[in-house]
Amino acid sequence: MARVLIYSALLFWAFICLFPIYWTVTTSFKSAVDVTQGHLIPWLDFQPDWKGFRSIGLSPDTIGQFSNPREEFLSRFTNSVITSAGASFLALVLGSLAAYGLSRFRYKFAWMRNDDILFFFMSQLILPPVVLALPFLVLYKALALLDTRVGLIMLYTLTVLPIVIWIMRDQFNSIPLELDEAAFVDGLSVWGAFLRIILPLALPGMVAAFILSLVLCWNEYFFAALLTSSDAKTLPVMVASQTGSQGINWWSMAALSTAAIAPLVLVGIFLERYIVSGLTTGAGK
Repeated sequence: MARVLIYSALLFWAFICLFPIYWTVTTSFKSAVDVTQGHLIPWLDFQPDWKGFRSIGLSPDTIGQFSNPREEFLSRFTNSVITSAGASFLALVLGSLAAYGLSRFRYKFAWMRNDDILFFFMSQLILPPVVLALPFLVLYKALALLDTRVGLIMLYTLTVLPIVIWIMRDQFNSIPLELDEAAFVDGLSVWGAFLRIILPLALPGMVAAFILSLVLCWNEYFFAALLTSSDAKTLPVMVASQTGSQGINWWSMAALSTAAIAPLVLVGIFLERYIVSGLTTGAGK
């Protein structure tokens, strides 16, 4: 009986988590009337239509034709890919180095020790983005980084770096220190042991940190809307701008959201085992 209750609760929670995705995908195939009347089930409550995807030039009947909305979507999609992947990769490189140092060496900076330094990094996540809005706006204007991919990559790297350090430190802590010592005995330097021995063993954690960073950067809206105007605008900003003379074009917004979600879903499916392995490292300690 207890098992039935547990599985029932899990199924209910899965339904709650997945329903927004279902709603988004089905809304992209609805007409205006179906959206306003809240029809839920395709072919029963409403007849699916390509209106949402047609509005952004991604429907089967428009995919072979020139479309300004599709060109804009591809441009924003490219910006999201470059900024998210670039920031995630840069954060992974810097975060892995910092995490390895915090895991293998002992530091003393004033009253701060390794755990205090890690807490300092994690405390950066406490600041609400709106507090940093004006300083970054003034700084980026002075450095000519407004509406540039480089500017977003640098900012996103700072945003996800604490999370990468946290995940990778736990990953390195789970790898026995004796492996480093054996590598030193064999003649490897600290860099050699790190690059040739430790990093390959930490691959699941690296993939998990990269995917988590990618998702956070991909979905970031506030700074993308604040610091970009045309050239570096990303998908979340484009999704939020789907308004017309008669209000919000829910079908277009849903189609854009579906197209934006799809790449992350595919990445999660193919790299699921790395994500689970990386995020559960050290959970038994």
